[in-house]
Amino acid sequence: PPLAAARAAAVRAALGTAFAAVLRRVLQPPRMELRIDVNQPDDSIEAELDTLHGRLHRPGDALHACTRLPDLLPGLVFHHREADGEHYVYVEDVAHGRLAGYTVFNRLIEVDRRTDRHVRSPHSKYAPAYQGRGIASAVYAWALGRGLCLVSGARQSAGAHALWHALARRHPLRWVALRAKRMHDLGASVPSAQAAELDTRMILLGQGWSAVRLRSLGLLHPAAEAANEKMRRRA
Repeated sequence: PPLAAARAAAVRAALGTAFAAVLRRVLQPPRMELRIDVNQPDDSIEAELDTLHGRLHRPGDALHACTRLPDLLPGLVFHHREADGEHYVYVEDVAHGRLAGYTVFNRLIEVDRRTDRHVRSPHSKYAPAYQGRGIASAVYAWALGRGLCLVSGARQSAGAHALWHALARRHPLRWVALRAKRMHDLGASVPSAQAAELDTRMILLGQGWSAVRLRSLGLLHPAAEAANEKMRRRA
């Protein structure tokens, strides 16, 4: 009968919709909930550093034109260059004729132009033999001393995560949500579930900065605005 056929078709459609929903959940790319998952093979790091060390001493190369920073740590030479508003610091072990590693302070595409003038996101690569010696910490402290505020990336290695919390003993650290090209203040601590969200980041305040000053200049916005933006996205 037509009624029975219609009911059967409705059941099949409902089952198909439910199956499709389950399939999407199974097949969708996994989210990096903890976001402490960045680990690059040692061989690839060493190869990249060898290439950069050669460029550092090749006349005519952009790296050859680096300026030398004050000695941030004994036994190492710190080379600096700026390109398109991003800062590169290369750390050379002259005695052993090699590059220990480098840190780049990237601009953030997630913020507006006004905020872009004051914040950078640091990313570092150091050879295994030089890790854990406070080199990245010294480079980050140099940038913070210049008045830059440092915003963490979407993902971190376990070592980088520990470094941020070590620097927080000497520099104010807050949590922010990056939404709608703005930084939204989440306070000095956040629940672990919120910290796992991809647009939740840490910010270390550079010399001369405070949360009050950031808010007064319109660079740090209320957390409620971030919550409203999140609800609009879900809608």
